[in-house]
Order: sequence, then C-alpha cells, then structure tokens
Amino acid sequence: MSLLEMCGMENAGSFRSENSLSQDISQFCRNFESNIQLGVPPFANPAQNLAQLNKDDAGRDIKIEFDHGTTTLGFMYQGGVVLAVDSRATGGQFIGSQTMKKIVEINDFLLGTLAGGAADCVYWDRVLAKQCRLYELRNRERISVAAASKLMSNMVYNYKNMGLSIGMMLAGWDKRGPQLYYIDSEGTRTPGKVFSVGSGSIYAFGVLDSGYKWDLTDAEAYDLGRRAIYHATHRDAYSGGIVRVYHMKQSGWIHIDNNDCNDLHYKYQAEKQAIQSV
Repeated sequence: MSLLEMCGMENAGSFRSENSLSQDISQFCRNFESNIQLGVPPFANPAQNLAQLNKDDAGRDIKIEFDHGTTTLGFMYQGGVVLAVDSRATGGQFIGSQTMKKIVEINDFLLGTLAGGAADCVYWDRVLAKQCRLYELRNRERISVAAASKLMSNMVYNYKNMGLSIGMMLAGWDKRGPQLYYIDSEGTRTPGKVFSVGSGSIYAFGVLDSGYKWDLTDAEAYDLGRRAIYHATHRDAYSGGIVRVYHMKQSGWIHIDNNDCNDLHYKYQAEKQAIQSV
C-alpha cells in the first residue's frame, strides 16, 4: 500500500482546489480529521494571528516575543576559519542552560553556529545536514559552502514573517577555499570575512576590530576568538558559560578547546596585573 493510500490521498490530483486548506486536509487526510490543528496551522500565516492568541485563560497577556541572547563569532584568516561561541541559553532573564552547544557539525567540512531561537536553529541545521548528505549521495561530491548557504537561505525564506528566529553562520572549506556566510530568518545571505551574531556581538566586535588581521597565526586566532567571546560574556548578561573554539582547515574542522568563562576571567586578570606590575 502506498503512502498516498495510507493517508487517504489517492485522489491528491485535485488537492489544490478552491476549497480552504482545512477542508482540503479534512477531505484527503482522514488522520487529521479529529484534530486538524495537529496536522498544519489552521491559517496560512500564524504570525498574523498571534495577537488574537496572546491571552491566557484568566485574560492576562502572554509574552509572545521572547527575549533571547547569545554571542557567536567567526572570522577568516590565512589559516582558515575560526568559530567561537558561548554556551548560555536564556529565556528572558531566566538562564535555561549553561552547556548549550551552539556549533553544529553539519559534515566534516561544514560547520554552523546557532543564534536566535534554539529550537529553530537546531531543527533547520538538522534539515540542512540532511540536504547536504543527499546532495553528496546524488552528485558524488561534497556540496559547496555557497550552495549549502543558499539552501538554508531558501528554506527559511519560505517561512519569513511566520515567527522563526534564526541568525547563523556557515563556515566551510570547498574547492574555492575557506568560506564564511551569514544567514538569518529574513532570508539574508551574506558572505564575509568577519561576523558576530547575538546580543553580545557589539562587545565581541570591539575586540575583533582591535585584534583582527589576515596574517594571524593559529594560536593568535584561537586566542582572539576566546578573548572576544569572554569580553562579550563579561558585559552581556545573556551570554556566558563555556567558550568553545573550532577551526575549519583544508583537511576539515577540528575542535580546539572548551574554556569556562570564570577560568578565562581569572587568567586574563592575572595577565593584566603582570603587565601592569612590569
């Protein structure tokens, strides 16, 4: 029995009728007849209807636009691409986790960072990983970073203004060398050499602008990424936890290290005092 028959959609040729979406699904998908809202949203654009649904049973306002914060950064230099992120996940002023992994290993030559809604970012990165793997199986070669970023941009653009919250970077190495792209839920797709995303990005950019140059050594690049994330976590209440550093090289990505922000604080304070005492 085919999937169409199991879903009651053997006559799906007429699915795109003039009927409403709910009527179509009720007609062709009997599995959703008892509770159609579990199948698809009951309206075409959920974001437009949030204002009607932001009251609880007692009539009190429900906060729909949640505050979220993070700090992620990436930059290209002569040795490849360095990505550094914090690990704090927040919901408003509530700290939900101090160990969130905000760098996703899509494949051996492609990394993605998370900023925005954690569920949105993790889900769409998993979808992108599947699409990249399918491309590799079909074409017998790795997908380029530009093509992967275009895939992600196209996917999230289809849900523009529907409540997604995504601000991510894609870093990789392909036939064109190291590549770095910024993508967000508005469909923006921008290549560049230096990016920082999240509520702490303004502080991270301050450190990056003062220390970034193309001919950094590997050790200098790792230290620059760590310092930029640390200073952002020191000033931004929504960033913190563990500083994770990854390096994208021609042979693939490598995980450099994880450092607790508290340990980095005392380390940098000791270095500062040593310099001042000289």
